[in-house]
Amino acid sequence: MPRRTEAHLAARRRQIIDAARTCFLRKGFQATSMQEVIEEAGLSVGAVYRYFSGKEEIVLAVAEDATDRVIAAFVRFAADPAAAPLLEAIDQALAYAEAETGPGGAFPLALEVWAGAARDPGLHKLMAARYAPMRATFVTLARRARDRGELAPDADVGAVGAALFALVPGWAVQHTLTGEPDRRTVVAGLRALIM
Repeated sequence: MPRRTEAHLAARRRQIIDAARTCFLRKGFQATSMQEVIEEAGLSVGAVYRYFSGKEEIVLAVAEDATDRVIAAFVRFAADPAAAPLLEAIDQALAYAEAETGPGGAFPLALEVWAGAARDPGLHKLMAARYAPMRATFVTLARRARDRGELAPDADVGAVGAALFALVPGWAVQHTLTGEPDRRTVVAGLRALIM
């Protein structure tokens, strides 16, 4: 039997994660069975279990994959050397979140992850670790805003960054569940608070 390449192994793993994501978006973590993931992936039972020991491990992989996308987007906002003023940067973060609130986006799945993290220690640990780099990007935005005079010179950038980061998933939850408020309203409210 020929040896499988790393690319082949990664593609199979990706196939299973994508299938599980589809199932979880359709029915949620709790209501999805391993059999449904296996059928969605189009693989044999043995093939799926070769990559994952069970549903808990797949849930962690799907959560990690989803948060990787969000972290990468937020890091891009903070890494931009010609960073936009703070309110524009927050509007960009909210625009990204808005795009991810639709079908197949990260935030409908995030609701599942957050609910699961309240009960599952492994998922809780993963999310706690993943939130640190996300929050750090908003601290970077706050530091730049303070250095440019957009915030008071003595502003606690750690506190401002934490508040700004909390705003994004908080708004995304509201938007995912109710469709409102729109992001322009949130930015206008933030502008009124900062000015």
